[in-house]
Amino acid sequence: MSVSIDPSTPHYGHEDSYFVPNPSRWPLLTSLAATIVVAGLAMWFNAIAGGLIVTVLGLLWLFGCMYGWWRDVIGETASGSYKVWEDISFRWGMTLFIISEVMFFAAFFGALFYARGVSVPDLATETSRLIWPGFEATWPTMGPFRQVDFETIPAFGIPLLNTLVLLLSGVTITIAHWALQLNKRAALNIWLAATVVLGIIFLALQAGEYLHAYADLNLRLDSGIYGSTFFLLTGFHGLHVTIGTLSLIVILIRCMNGHFSPARHFGFEAVAWYWHFVDVVWLGLFIIVYWL
Repeated sequence: MSVSIDPSTPHYGHEDSYFVPNPSRWPLLTSLAATIVVAGLAMWFNAIAGGLIVTVLGLLWLFGCMYGWWRDVIGETASGSYKVWEDISFRWGMTLFIISEVMFFAAFFGALFYARGVSVPDLATETSRLIWPGFEATWPTMGPFRQVDFETIPAFGIPLLNTLVLLLSGVTITIAHWALQLNKRAALNIWLAATVVLGIIFLALQAGEYLHAYADLNLRLDSGIYGSTFFLLTGFHGLHVTIGTLSLIVILIRCMNGHFSPARHFGFEAVAWYWHFVDVVWLGLFIIVYWL
């Protein structure tokens, strides 16, 4: 990310035109990389030889695409291609993207609500007892098919600590935004770096939580309806935190190189919006998945 930009440069193209970039190879290459990652994970989870290697190769390809795509977009910014109309479309695009992410998590929360509030009670009715005798409508449960003892993760342990970490990261990125608006570059870099560190701490704590669940609590992805919904919701949230942390690192590098100005910094704002969305989703996870 060695592109240089002068944040005081007033030139952002002609206001009566809209910048349309040349056809890009990155969408196709990134889609292929993501397909390889998913295929590798499917092989790995099903104990097919070479699954881990395919996953790692797909991730390396994916990271390479991310670097190249970011480099090209930063270059377009530095060239002054983006102006008022592009800024408006970027904001609408990011807004619609976050709405789609809300729907993504709503589907998994909906699955959890349906299983907990409809399916499990229905399996304990008098009619269902003829098929599943002895099944009780209690939560958490693996379901009636197979009963194996497992323990849940207490809410007021690592989950609570991670909640505090993410809430604090929401504060630090907000302070960094204020510093950028006031053109205080040193404070901007410090508070943004603090946000990156907090994101890494969250991921490290969640990784430790997963290891503890598998090794000590017998809580696994195949632990029935509770295990599947728990790991799908928390795992996809962890993936979003990973993406957000990588994006924050890129923005931090750009800030350290003098990119963005108090008037023009949507790249920073987009990542901040995404990070606040991740914070809100975690609050829902903490209350609904861990606590209740």
